[in-house]
Amino acid sequence: MKKKIGFKLVLLLFAALAGTGARSQNIAVKTNLLYDIAAYTINVGVEAPLATRWTVDLSANYNGWTLSHDRRWKHWLIQPEARYWFCDRFAGHFLGIHALGGQYNVGGLRNSISFLGTDFSKLSDRRYQGWFLGAGVAYGHTWILGKHWNLEAEIGLGYIYTRFDSYPCAACGKKLSEDNSHHYVGPTKAAVNLVYTF
Repeated sequence: MKKKIGFKLVLLLFAALAGTGARSQNIAVKTNLLYDIAAYTINVGVEAPLATRWTVDLSANYNGWTLSHDRRWKHWLIQPEARYWFCDRFAGHFLGIHALGGQYNVGGLRNSISFLGTDFSKLSDRRYQGWFLGAGVAYGHTWILGKHWNLEAEIGLGYIYTRFDSYPCAACGKKLSEDNSHHYVGPTKAAVNLVYTF
């Protein structure tokens, strides 16, 4: 009997902390399908309510392996975000403000992309290893698929500061330069999240 009452009290306390009584969709767990499929990166996100139209989202991303002998895409990334929902939480349009930080070891990624002062084509023939910090703003929309399942799309723009060492190729250990810096302005978030709410 005491265990049953204690369990009910814990559930009531959790519901009160979530600020929503006994309604459903108090917490969301998600994965970014773009990272899962296109970037071979393990990722998970958790979103919880702060107030009636505010939530906080925290995503973590990790890729700890070499794609091949001459291609590397190792990194980890943490990205917290505060979101303002125009209607109900976990449904419809939202605006977000996010921070991000992590480390990377990337190279041998063939491309010819260059925009807004950043030349990503250098990743084709060189390897870069370093850390980064940044912030940005985002817009997103969530579609309800069922009682617990949602699909969420989001795009964010912002600024990233990075410090890095460069190497002549993805598998090389000899440094070309050390402790360089770069200021990046552009996309800081792109997501198509599969979301489970409970």
